[in-house]
Amino acid sequence: MGYDRGAASTVTAESTDDRGPERTVPVARRDEPVENWRRIYARRLWMSDLLVLVWVVFGTQIAWFGFGAADLAIEGGLVDGEVSYWAASTALIIVWMLALSLADTRDHRVIGAGSAEYARIARSSVTLFGVIAIIAFLTQIEVARGFLLLSLPLGILILLFERWLWRHWLIAKRSSGAYSARVLLVGSRRSVVDIANELLRTPSAGYHVVGACVPGGAVADTIEGTGIPIMGSISALPTALEVSKADTVVVTSTDELPADKVKQISWGLEAGRQHLVLAPGIADIAGPRISSRPVAGLPLLHVETPRFSGGQRVLKRIVDVVAAVVGVILISPVLAFLALSIRLSSPGPVFFRQQRIGHGGREFTMLKFRSMVVDAEARLAALMDQERDAGNAVLFKMKHDPRVTPIGRIMRRLSLDELPQLFNVIGGSMSLVGPRPPLPREVELYADHVHRRFLVKPGITGLWQVSGRSSLSWEESVRLDLSYVENWTLVGDVVILFKTARAALLPGDTAF
Repeated sequence: MGYDRGAASTVTAESTDDRGPERTVPVARRDEPVENWRRIYARRLWMSDLLVLVWVVFGTQIAWFGFGAADLAIEGGLVDGEVSYWAASTALIIVWMLALSLADTRDHRVIGAGSAEYARIARSSVTLFGVIAIIAFLTQIEVARGFLLLSLPLGILILLFERWLWRHWLIAKRSSGAYSARVLLVGSRRSVVDIANELLRTPSAGYHVVGACVPGGAVADTIEGTGIPIMGSISALPTALEVSKADTVVVTSTDELPADKVKQISWGLEAGRQHLVLAPGIADIAGPRISSRPVAGLPLLHVETPRFSGGQRVLKRIVDVVAAVVGVILISPVLAFLALSIRLSSPGPVFFRQQRIGHGGREFTMLKFRSMVVDAEARLAALMDQERDAGNAVLFKMKHDPRVTPIGRIMRRLSLDELPQLFNVIGGSMSLVGPRPPLPREVELYADHVHRRFLVKPGITGLWQVSGRSSLSWEESVRLDLSYVENWTLVGDVVILFKTARAALLPGDTAF
């Protein structure tokens, strides 16, 4: 990003390795402008935030008072008199915009991924209205409560929706490498390969890898499994930064670096324009479990061990029961229609009952609408010998399973066959969100660490299901499930449920 590859000149990137001659790679001309996408995107967010608040605050005022004049009464407070609601609404918009800025809701570190951006918007808005309520009480300003009660939730909801739209626009741009940090990886070859693969798999995070520097690296090499060039050894970092126009250096490991090399790298970066990121050798740890504490000049990283408290389990159970009961009531006509369709379309029972392994490694009976022929289980062994899913050594999936009935294909495409599991949730054997409930034969193949999946109840949907489902390898499936188990939050469950609803409405293979 920031230059035209076709119009680029060339600069020699030196390598201290003796295995080959110096090579040249494309680089932007010095007179070509490099867009500051962070500033541009923040400015666009600022403008759209302002339009949203103008529409919400003035719209609420007009809906509550009409176009006629209305005044705030101030009696016996610091100032006596009246203030026009038009002036008060304008002041509210200004301080609301200020609150969003002070909370860094447009900071490039929180946009594009994660829930921090949304959390900061909600927290700063609620705090602002709390301060307004306190000031109104102390100064005895008679503010129309309905005006505030409408403005606050409506403003937060529309702000969140506006940012959600911008995020999808940003993700679309980032898929082509635009609006992303240009990253140069530095570290051992193995750690560079691991981090590069992770960043390539999640372009929405906004890290576009443009090169790497590894000990003994030659410019002729590329990162294994990718087309990303190795731009020399660690000592070639300054030249590699200039050649690649990278604005972010990610240190993937320090094992093969000299003792003070990271400090030297930070000294060599341009303040305000270039950034240094350290990638610790831990993965799948959620933000709330990580804290940094400087001790004697050392930035110590503290990682809390996973805790499964009784309060967390009770809260999750309450949410599960309430949501499942409400869901069954709301979709009861759909359940009745599907049951009738199954009964009329193929011989056999409406429900398919199967033994699965749940919380604590205990077996339970999982319910599904029957989407296959009655003798599907008897035909499974022959199909497993005929075709196994590539890349998944434990789970068996077929894209065109001949056992699936016509109505079953429709139900699976929309994940409607999973709906009876709401009764499993009400009964307590499952949760709305959790790891996939495995079959007993699958559990027999588990490594010891995989049994940590049983620390929580299995779910109708989960992180694994909304992150690739049957296209994931077994190792990736396990990693996502264990990440969910160790980093559970109620907000995370809500996000997964929204993603599941969206995935169920998209065409393609969405069977869990």
